[in-house]
Amino acid sequence: MIGVERVGYKLVVAYDGTDFCGWQKQEPPAAEFGDESVEGAAVGTKGEVLGRIVKDGIERVQLRSVQHVLERAVRDALREEVALTGASRTDSGVHAWGQTAFFVSEPQGDKGVGWPAERGVEKLVKAVNGRLPRDVWVRSAEIVEEDFNVIGGAVSKEYTYTIACGEARPVFGRRYVWHTWYDLDVAKMNEAAQVLIGEHDFAGFAQINHGRKTTVREIFSCGVEGLDGEGDVIGLGGDGVKLVRVRVSGSGFLYNMVRIIAGTLVEVGRGKMGVDDVRAVVAEADRLKNRGMTLPAMGLRLEWIKYGK
Repeated sequence: MIGVERVGYKLVVAYDGTDFCGWQKQEPPAAEFGDESVEGAAVGTKGEVLGRIVKDGIERVQLRSVQHVLERAVRDALREEVALTGASRTDSGVHAWGQTAFFVSEPQGDKGVGWPAERGVEKLVKAVNGRLPRDVWVRSAEIVEEDFNVIGGAVSKEYTYTIACGEARPVFGRRYVWHTWYDLDVAKMNEAAQVLIGEHDFAGFAQINHGRKTTVREIFSCGVEGLDGEGDVIGLGGDGVKLVRVRVSGSGFLYNMVRIIAGTLVEVGRGKMGVDDVRAVVAEADRLKNRGMTLPAMGLRLEWIKYGK
């Protein structure tokens, strides 16, 4: 074997999550889908079924996940069976502007396999993007250490949740915002959002069966703002559509935490909850005592992930 040198690559990835079953690969037993042909079929909100495989003696279907589609594009570009890992397991319908993915290549110059460092990350980005569907885009790539911890090495993340409120609702941007008929009080929502900043037990803002050992997390910033016509520019709004954005950054998040925070702040914006009610939800750390709903996935977007100090 000639010229073998392992190279780690970190990718920053954007995607429209509407037609994916989420970031993570999902390969349920084919028996769950009956005898119907699944190649290229539609499976509700989980998106296209990519095919069938046999794993551990069980026939399975491969649902359309971002990880699966991106990994396949990387493998095609490198002609190498790399394993690609993502930093955040976004759910079905959740979007991303700054998801982070990582893989290690073992270039073999004598076989034309892999992506040696000297070939350049700009060419890598072009090669991968040329093999991706239109709802996924690699924004950038960089060389990192091969032991780079794409999950554990993250020190902070930011999510936004975008809401259209009032009688006018978005048509062209409906895949990226959640609409409520109520006209929300943005100032009150922003005041309540400040209560969440700091280290707290966020059990009151997490799905009950979250599966985590601890529900203590630290929120670095949390705020609510009106977009003041920005929706027209970014294609989310239209005539008379009022857009409100919840922005939250922190060390990490529990399952559905941002969607529940947004749902709780909507109740404040409607006048059904006050700042003291949100403070009580934090203190009680009990999801059953929080009247805020878990908002649908389409308004949620992963904005960025930071590493290092």
